[in-house]
Formats: sequence, structure tokens, C-alpha cells
Amino acid sequence: MDRRLLGVAGVVAVVLVVGAFGFLVGLGPAGAGDAPANGSGDGAAGDGGSDGAGAGDGGSESSGSTPLITVSGDDGGATSEEPFVFTVEEIEQCGNTCRNVTTSLTNQQSTDASGVDVTTDIYAGNETDSDPLWTGEESVGDLPAGDTYTVTRRVELGFSDALAIEQNDGWITIETTIESDSTTMTVVQRRDVA
Repeated sequence: MDRRLLGVAGVVAVVLVVGAFGFLVGLGPAGAGDAPANGSGDGAAGDGGSDGAGAGDGGSESSGSTPLITVSGDDGGATSEEPFVFTVEEIEQCGNTCRNVTTSLTNQQSTDASGVDVTTDIYAGNETDSDPLWTGEESVGDLPAGDTYTVTRRVELGFSDALAIEQNDGWITIETTIESDSTTMTVVQRRDVA
């Protein structure tokens, strides 16, 4: 009898972890197709491989914070202009713990951007001082003024990642950094995905 009860408890624990991950419907601050204004990007970048990038449509708009956007120029000082717009275009489910995410990056500067790289880190909780649950990188290269770079990447989190998010009351932090030879833009979004 005790073995049966232990087996049922194990199944319940697995269902709870899978259910917690179900709330992570892509891990982003806005839904697919939502276009952020003025570069207040949501989402992530790919890593060039099968484990690409992403963000998604987890939770409602009211369950996230206003993105914190910082921009610095080649002189190291902060600027008020946002050089890029980062948008999640589409999210497709590819499994219980997997999303294919299509994102776009638009250079809204009047000059070409060179050496453009995008890095996205997803953290459990409201801080970025721990190890990320997931990191994606995409080397864009040169992006002419007004042009848009679009890519689809895969985001997969494990059950232990879902448990870490559950232990942080369902909160995640998504930090996306877009670097070029002349500027760096970082977008930090906190999101309640529970």
C-alpha cells in the first residue's frame, strides 16, 4: 500500500512540474504579433542553432512590468534615442517545453549599424544576478538603416527550469542586449508567468 501511495505522489509531482511549465507559453512580455513601440522590445534572440531564441506570450499584458530600456553610445554615455526595435512576430508550440519563436530587429537609426549582436538571457525570479535558465545569441552582422532582420529559433526549457520559476512565485526576468559597433541597447522585462 505504501509503494502505491508513493507512486501516486510521484505522478502528482511530475504533473505539477509539467503544469507549472505550461504557464511558460513562450516566456515573453507580449503576445505573438505584438509590436513594441520605440524599441521597447520583447523577446529574445536566437543562437544560430537548434536551441535558438525567443520570447513569447506567457501571461497577460498586465502581468509584466514596463520594460526598462537603457541605451549607451560609443562614447560610453547614455542616450535618449532607441536605435533598434525588437519584436516577437510569431510563437509556435513545438512540444510541452518547446517554442519556435520568430523575432525581428529593425535598425531605426539614420545610419547603418555594423557588428550587430543580440543576446537574450532568461532568469527565474526578479533579478539578473543568478545564472540564467536559458541564453540565446544571434550574430546579425551589418544592418542597414531602416532594414529589418528576421529569424526563427527554438527555445526549450527543462522541467528543473520550470521548478525554479515556480520557486520564484512564477516570476521570470528577460534581459535582451543588442550591441553594435557604436551603441548598446538593453531591455529588461519582468514577467509573472504563473
